[in-house]
Amino acid sequence: MRQFAELYERIDSTTSTNEKVNAMADFFQSSTPADSAWALYYLTGRRLKRFISSRSLREWTLELTQVREWLYDECYSSVGDTAECCSLLLDSYDLDQVDRSDTPAYRLALAEWMEDRIKPLAKADEQVQKEAVVEWWTQLDRHGIFILNKLLTGSFRVGVSQSLVARALAKVSKQEVSEIAHRLMGDWEPTPEWYEQLISEEMSSRALSTPYPFYLASPIEKEVEELGEPSEWQAEWKWDGIRAQVIRRGSEVFIWSRGEELITDRFPEIAQAALTLPEGTVVDGEILVMKGNAVLPFAILQKRIGRKALSKAILAEAPAALMAYDLVEFGGVDLRERPMKERREQLESVLGSASNVFHLSPTIHFESWDDLRTLREGSRERAVEGIMLKRLSSPFQAGRKRGDWWKWKIDPLTIDAVLIYAQAGSGRRANLFTDYTFALWDRDKLTPIAKAYSGLSDEEIAKLDNWIRRNTQDKFGPVRSVTPHHVFELAFEGINASPRHKSGVAVRFPRILRWRHDKKIADADKLDTLKAMIDGTNSSEQYDLSTDPALEKA
Repeated sequence: MRQFAELYERIDSTTSTNEKVNAMADFFQSSTPADSAWALYYLTGRRLKRFISSRSLREWTLELTQVREWLYDECYSSVGDTAECCSLLLDSYDLDQVDRSDTPAYRLALAEWMEDRIKPLAKADEQVQKEAVVEWWTQLDRHGIFILNKLLTGSFRVGVSQSLVARALAKVSKQEVSEIAHRLMGDWEPTPEWYEQLISEEMSSRALSTPYPFYLASPIEKEVEELGEPSEWQAEWKWDGIRAQVIRRGSEVFIWSRGEELITDRFPEIAQAALTLPEGTVVDGEILVMKGNAVLPFAILQKRIGRKALSKAILAEAPAALMAYDLVEFGGVDLRERPMKERREQLESVLGSASNVFHLSPTIHFESWDDLRTLREGSRERAVEGIMLKRLSSPFQAGRKRGDWWKWKIDPLTIDAVLIYAQAGSGRRANLFTDYTFALWDRDKLTPIAKAYSGLSDEEIAKLDNWIRRNTQDKFGPVRSVTPHHVFELAFEGINASPRHKSGVAVRFPRILRWRHDKKIADADKLDTLKAMIDGTNSSEQYDLSTDPALEKA
């Protein structure tokens, strides 16, 4: 456990990616396969279900330390995290003042903690859980208690990406980063046997369901003309759906989301259609709602997301399809290193025999960058997010590798809104008001329309935090009502009518563009202005591929 706690501290105390990679490599090099497997499980963002509630940790900490509830709440409002708040209080009220940095419990292996102590709590009653956890707290110092609390509540997170983890493992195993990244995909159990296979020169078996690492495009931050000759690039619409890989292996079908969630059961029509694909095929694409050649808005797809039971009515209203981008595997052969132009031609051939649930993502005809720029301006009318640009000679890489795949998104919708509520952030921003609620004028009153927490600089956040503390009108738990005074320009990607919202409108991905010091609250936009954007974006209409003259026909 001590090694794992030290690894967390090393990662958490640096912003250098190389330092993080080195910290993980040092841990894997010196740890047992069993400990490495469990560390890897958490480093890659996987989590076991919650064993202990935050409420229970709070109650047990109050009982053990005799801290008053109001004082705990004040401490929590400053820290913003139950696991950390409890560990700090338990450390501060440790009357024994014993050095616990090298106790037998701390020297206990991470795998032993997980297998012999933590996992058995799932079947224990609350009193047994309490006795065990309180006993463990007395055996660990603040750092160990913090890590333990995070594991118990299922909230352990650490600031590394899966690509950094793959780099660290490649450094230890002498394997290619791309190979390690592939092996890490999909479902696996944190066992020593699995870890030893992972870093072995030859992984003896790979699950039939294992997807490939997704290749992610980077946003264009320069003039598109700098990409070179248009003839070297393929352009497609940037579809607004769920990125997925459909796998047909061993007479079975598996559908994975970009977040490495197995979603086969949620899209039975795609799974059924995939049975017509040749054996050993992996298709990369976007799950959309389609009726024939018509693409329906994302709002329709949302009705299916998160549903475990799919009624006949919802299947009829929101039929799912896959807009296929790429062919990653064919005939059991990994095609990622082949040029995209070649993979595309093979994909066209494969989908020719597939069900109409699979659609080849059509390419956009353009002869110059100016042509494409003009077409991009019509993205919103087609209910797409912009344009994807892919170099015809590019391989299918892992992660967000810059240079070959770019996303050229449309400019966001914007509106000027008034700050009316604020709430403290979490983690390192727990002592700052960083989560804001904004409103528009509905006749003579301000109606909330969106929450946003990104877009301001650290200097602006500090300045606004100071102002919020001096201009709070009322408190509602962690939320503060502030004097309407400041106007901010908000950006968002889309808009829909929503009876669930007080304003009657829901915006997608709101964020702060800038603080409008030049405007008074009377200059903020009206709610009617926002509602008018719904019709202006055609967000309730479908887009028919067969009638778009911009598309090249396969």
